Amino acid sequence: MRKLVYYVAVSLDGYIAGPNGEFDFYPASEDMAWLTERYPETVPTHLRPQVGMPVDEPNRAWDTVLMGRGSYDPAYLHGVTSPYAHMKQYVISTTLGKLDDPAVTVIDRDPLELVRRLKREEGLGIYLCGGGNLAGQLLGEIDELIIKSYPVIAGAGVSAFTGNFDPTQFKPTNRREFSSGAQVTWFSRV
Repeated sequence: MRKLVYYVAVSLDGYIAGPNGEFDFYPASEDMAWLTERYPETVPTHLRPQVGMPVDEPNRAWDTVLMGRGSYDPAYLHGVTSPYAHMKQYVISTTLGKLDDPAVTVIDRDPLELVRRLKREEGLGIYLCGGGNLAGQLLGEIDELIIKSYPVIAGAGVSAFTGNFDPTQFKPTNRREFSSGAQVTWFSRV
């Protein structure tokens, strides 16, 4: 069975983006390129040439991506309707409406049925790109977390998880620190 993995960057106070979707406040470092090499599918197709990555770089961990509207909009608002053309793409949104791009499927209802169906299909894993509202809705289906924790306090913004109070335990399985002070921790559901 395929796994749903939430791979996300967070501030020390638990925000994945600022109040207006900002994420450029996270400090970068050269050694974090290791993450891009390990998870090349997280680099949007249209940005790959800008980071020196071949457009056809093979997926290693995931072949399907789930995005909320807030995660989809940065590319969409710049005319990119298929930001992850190298994966099967789903946007979960009740406000987006139908797209004229057959590479992207818009889901305007509860995403649990979709995730359960995708998990039963053959293939690589399922990348939960974000955002916090979608992660909150899918918490019961998330099998693994990969949290990039940055040494920054955002103060406000988009929480990594929003929704109902639902304590869910995960155990750390690996951790790596980078020169920027960022840490990546891998967690599995207990």
